[in-house]
Amino acid sequence: DVPFGGATAGVRTDPRKHSDHELEKITRHFTVEMAKKGFIDERPGIDVLAPDVSTGEREMSWIADTYTHTLGYRDINTQACMTGKSISQGGIHGRHSATGRGVLHGIENYVTNTDYMDCIGLSPGLPDKTFVLQGFGKVGLHTMKYLHEYGARCICAGETDGAIYNPRGIDSKELEDYEQGHGTIVGFPKAEPCDGSILEVPCPPLVPAAIEKQLTRENAPRVRAKIIAEAANSSTTPAAHEIFLQRNILVIPDMYVNAGGVMVSFFEWLKNLNYVSYGRLSFKYERESSYCLLQLVQHSLEQWFGKARGEIPIISSPEFQARVTGASEKDIVYLGLAYTMEQSAKQIMTMAARYNLGLDQRTAAYLCALEKVFTVYSEAGFTY
Repeated sequence: DVPFGGATAGVRTDPRKHSDHELEKITRHFTVEMAKKGFIDERPGIDVLAPDVSTGEREMSWIADTYTHTLGYRDINTQACMTGKSISQGGIHGRHSATGRGVLHGIENYVTNTDYMDCIGLSPGLPDKTFVLQGFGKVGLHTMKYLHEYGARCICAGETDGAIYNPRGIDSKELEDYEQGHGTIVGFPKAEPCDGSILEVPCPPLVPAAIEKQLTRENAPRVRAKIIAEAANSSTTPAAHEIFLQRNILVIPDMYVNAGGVMVSFFEWLKNLNYVSYGRLSFKYERESSYCLLQLVQHSLEQWFGKARGEIPIISSPEFQARVTGASEKDIVYLGLAYTMEQSAKQIMTMAARYNLGLDQRTAAYLCALEKVFTVYSEAGFTY
């Protein structure tokens, strides 16, 4: 349900091979070449680029700035040419961690579903469940953080240069600090080195958050996870997918579970086209409305019990007080993402039930998408 028209593009870079200055020159030149070849439309908001592996706010801001000073210098919609930008360049709060937060909601929507958990022999709910994480980049880091917040714990994490293991759990903040200081997760003092493939470590959810084609015909028979949440695109090959179905392993497909980034890119795109941040026009109104409600409750209680006994102060909790101040842009983005992921999960599960697909959620997800395309063409009278 994201009206990007299929024009979202991922940009990948490898910062380890170049200095910051060289990387900026390469990125800006790459942008000009894409524009010259028609891969970026001269009308902004048509071909919408987004960050990918090893690419973040800095690189997307370079691309946006290059586009603004070439093709888009006369267009008011120029900021909508791409997403994942820094806030000062028209980005949106919450985009950096959006894919990881989407993975959390995707897993949550399935592990809280009693029917699916009964099928694979797990108890419903995230608390106390252990998980294995392959890849500790932007997606993996935030997935680990959010799963921890919801009660799960990571017992094994791996990167290209090695993996670590701790059956009692690995603290995401401590691991992040260690990785930033050492450039690797290998040698983390509160975990042991993990020998062998982390994809074969026993756990309920396995989260491949690295690159594509990690689960193949060769290693699929040895995977001991009950759930595979594809945080990376195409992490499971078609042959491995069939093996997982035969082994009664639930695969939450990439086109759903890692869609959080694209979803929040859509929110950023809308923000750029509307020229206003989310909540800006309603912050004060919502706050004043909340205070009026509290005053009304206090006045009603005093009327009922009699004011002779004195005022009856209404004391709000810290959580309510935080809500009274109004929803921030990040709050709105996160709530919109959670709602979208929940509704999408319901659509996929309904489709799976309609065609008796069992655990084959990938086919159900594709059927949802194809049905929507067919409905649009059918109701529009498409005849060309």
